[in-house]
Amino acid sequence: MSQSTLSIKSILAPELTLCGVPGTSKKRILEIIAEKVARQYPELDESRIFNNLVARERLGSTGIGQGIAIPHCRLEDCKRVVGALLTLSEGISFDAIDNEPVDLLFVLLVPQEATSEHLELLSQLAEKFNDRSFCNRLRACTDSESLYNMIVQHESQ
Repeated sequence: MSQSTLSIKSILAPELTLCGVPGTSKKRILEIIAEKVARQYPELDESRIFNNLVARERLGSTGIGQGIAIPHCRLEDCKRVVGALLTLSEGISFDAIDNEPVDLLFVLLVPQEATSEHLELLSQLAEKFNDRSFCNRLRACTDSESLYNMIVQHESQ
């Protein structure tokens, strides 16, 4: 791994780690994500975030199975990689590859000129979320602070 490899801690703000989010649909969750990210990073446009995430989902669902989705998109005006982690109060339909409802999401927004480093990060995330016991520990968190601590601590193991 190169020195420039991004860490979850470097891209995920505690304010964008959300536990037990009520979501009624994929569209609603993407709206919530766009709103929260734009509030945390005012230089990013909420509707652009939402539209880019939706456009990416139209290409194919980012639901990777076992209740997990990794919505992601490239974004103009985005100068750094931005992550958000959400657990949902109940699973929602996400057109995942296994047709299972999704209740655990890691969102990734990357600069328009995203490099192979960002693809590497996506693949690292997919690998992490392939660990069922880790995902169950994330789902068991009852507040956003413990959710944030859980994912950051897991990374350093």
